[in-house]
Amino acid sequence: MARKKRIWVPGSFYHIVCRGNRRDALFNDDGDFKTFLHILQQVHKKTPFELASYCLMTNHFHLLMCSKEQPISKIMSLINKRYADYYNTKNRLTGHVFEKRFFDKIIGSGHGMLEVSRYIHLNPIEAGMVGKAENYRWSSYRYYLHTTSGPVLNMEVILDCFSGSESEKRRKYWEFVTS
Repeated sequence: MARKKRIWVPGSFYHIVCRGNRRDALFNDDGDFKTFLHILQQVHKKTPFELASYCLMTNHFHLLMCSKEQPISKIMSLINKRYADYYNTKNRLTGHVFEKRFFDKIIGSGHGMLEVSRYIHLNPIEAGMVGKAENYRWSSYRYYLHTTSGPVLNMEVILDCFSGSESEKRRKYWEFVTS
């Protein structure tokens, strides 16, 4: 039986979740996290997309992303294939690295974007990995609190949901996430 074709709406944001096969770890050390972020940068150069939020957990990752030029499924195929090749080579493995095709859900509104971004950024707290979201290194949340931007990260789409100066928007986003 053929797989159901994914719906792609150019310019719409999607919440993407991808898990390790058998829910095994995808990221075993700092090098794995860094490599995944580097792969995001490489794919972004070849096939541009917008990334509003991300969180790399031990056995899965979340991306809040949008593409205007290529279907999300093509971008995720590039990201996951490159990471799977890296992971299998590094660990001298063969076969599936990811549990199945990625989960995706289209996000239809500015409020929906805020809710998904908050969910993504609070994931390490919910998992008991840190007490504060800003203490988790492998999430885009820390970039939202400071003036720097992360690799391929476009924070404007989230921060522009708030009014005021850039620092006021960042403070309001922090209040939204921590409330």
